[in-house]
Amino acid sequence: MSKRVAILISGSGSNMVALAQSMQGDHPARVCLVLSNDPQAKGLAKAQAMGIPTAVVDHRTFNGDRTAFEAELLKPLDAARPDLVALAGFMRVLSADFVERFEGRMLNIHPSLLPKYKGLNTHARAIDACDAEAGCTVHEVTAALDDGPILGQARVPILPGDTPEILAARILPLEHQLYPMVLRRIAAGERGLITLP
Repeated sequence: MSKRVAILISGSGSNMVALAQSMQGDHPARVCLVLSNDPQAKGLAKAQAMGIPTAVVDHRTFNGDRTAFEAELLKPLDAARPDLVALAGFMRVLSADFVERFEGRMLNIHPSLLPKYKGLNTHARAIDACDAEAGCTVHEVTAALDDGPILGQARVPILPGDTPEILAARILPLEHQLYPMVLRRIAAGERGLITLP
């Protein structure tokens, strides 16, 4: 029986597409839902074109009431009965209560080499710190922001003349490789760190 995976997005959904495309053939999981907090998220149309059920809970209608927003977010999630939840560019901070419902079953990809640069503007912060390398991390989601156990990392050198945009564009293809690899392993009941390249 395939594991059911719900993917949460806020934007273009490029990591969602990479995950969904990987879940074919003998893969131990399948996408059961793509859920967004933004009705304008371009990833919703991509999911629909792939035949994946979608749902939207617009956070803006809750006027900053995170408890009410998360209660609505849980409705399509609970209906989809996911075994795993993958955050793929989901730009809302989730409460401890929400995260605990999916403890050990929620993954996220973050555009830095955690534990460095939690939060936003990760590429600019790595460049400003004169770091030799940057990258991305797949981790288990816990109540603390960008903090759970690290499941996979991919690294690229920071080159002279790199801007945050150039660096982000160089890291994105690695995100599309790494996240599906980690998800497949977790869906198969395995753990352990994956590193690229």
